[in-house]
Amino acid sequence: MLRGIPFEISPKLLRTLAEMGHGDRICIGDMFFPANSNAKEGRIIRADGIDAGTLTDAILKLMPLDDWAEYSVIFLGQPDENGVPGPSETTQEISKIISKYDENAAKTAKYVERFAFYDLTKECYAVISSGESRTYGCLILQKGVK
Repeated sequence: MLRGIPFEISPKLLRTLAEMGHGDRICIGDMFFPANSNAKEGRIIRADGIDAGTLTDAILKLMPLDDWAEYSVIFLGQPDENGVPGPSETTQEISKIISKYDENAAKTAKYVERFAFYDLTKECYAVISSGESRTYGCLILQKGVK
């Protein structure tokens, strides 16, 4: 048993976070996200039953965000009436959680459209398939050093 590790962090996720280096990214996908199709080299972590906000909170207790990157948080954006990706109710809630750990990362988060998001996830170190049941509950976190 280890102390201080949130119970939402499985042994596989803990190992993955420890293996990641500065600048590596990890994707948290919602229930609708094609995680198996987008996970690099099969690096997929199951987190069934755990929503994206809870996972984000647990991860950020252990992993700093990259303050050297232009965007250390990238969300799958919900398109507005003009097709421009922006915040959803789900991502707004997750942004508040991120703010507890890094206000600047939450303020400067980037929102991208679906297929651009999929392309970005294919380059992530790993993909987490969460139990997030709300739409537009996908994000990417970039690891920092502080």
